[in-house]
Amino acid sequence: MTLPAAVVVASNRAAAGVYADETGPLIVDFLRRAGFACEDAAVVPDGAPVAEAIRAALAAGARVVLTTGGTGLTPTDRTPEATRPLLDREVPGIAEAIRAYGVAQGVPTAMLSRGLAGVAGDCLVVNLPGSRGGVKDGLAVLEPVLVHAAEQILGSDHARGA
Repeated sequence: MTLPAAVVVASNRAAAGVYADETGPLIVDFLRRAGFACEDAAVVPDGAPVAEAIRAALAAGARVVLTTGGTGLTPTDRTPEATRPLLDREVPGIAEAIRAYGVAQGVPTAMLSRGLAGVAGDCLVVNLPGSRGGVKDGLAVLEPVLVHAAEQILGSDHARGA
């Protein structure tokens, strides 16, 4: 069974057509390679439109929603604030692992990301940074656990190891 997924890009400038978004396609390609059914990314301005796009993805049945952008310290970076009210419970280890991986890759500013991860209904929502490098680091962290996490939300049993 192919699980549905969605990508939300939070970028005032990309949404306004000032430049083309480069992070959304990276995430969409990753999700498709991982076996998820994923349409092209929704590119929206920072803030409330991010929450609206996540809500739309949830209503459409997404089991995974990955966002990119809006996780930093600037006044317009509001993705965590848009995401948190939609979450039933947080999964802090994912966001912590993404930040730690970035720092370990020699990017000290990775610790400034305020991205969240959590469960909204039967969907895993993860905020990734807005840079190409931050997205690549986040996807490297998610790759070995994403399908398992999406299945666990519905109560799938753990695989038994030796």
